[in-house]
Amino acid sequence: MSTLERSGLSEFDRALIAATQGGLPLVARPYEAVGALLGVSGEAVQEHLERMLDQGLIRRIGAVPNHYRLGFTANGMTVWDVDDARVDDLGERVGALPGVSHCYRRPRHLPDWPYNLFAMLHGRSRAEVEAQAAELRRLLGDACRGHDILYSSEILKKTGLRLGHAG
Repeated sequence: MSTLERSGLSEFDRALIAATQGGLPLVARPYEAVGALLGVSGEAVQEHLERMLDQGLIRRIGAVPNHYRLGFTANGMTVWDVDDARVDDLGERVGALPGVSHCYRRPRHLPDWPYNLFAMLHGRSRAEVEAQAAELRRLLGDACRGHDILYSSEILKKTGLRLGHAG
């Protein structure tokens, strides 16, 4: 069995990933532009990506904004110690807030790390991030036993799906 067969990816899957791993083209009709590279319609590209999502070959298709270039230079990962019985429901509510780019639950590592809910906030200043964190604190109410804000100290390069080389 070839590496390609073991990976569960077809030749077209691999070509599509290779064509999009640097991001979709910044044009009015990005699926059509990718389709032109692959010799298929934009609709076929979009349908195939949806199938790959349904099959679990890819997790999501989304924008990856550069917050710094948009003026949001104060980026804080807020970490929360939230009652385990309520963390899922409250996490859904936190994740729906406009200033939260992503929110997720993680295991605690006691005694040093009591936090189980993480929410990334972006602001133009630390004061703006702290005001957003105060709003989250009010939302969490008595289910929250503590929190902290971890500010970014450097910009990390974000990338999408990459194909590895078989050895």
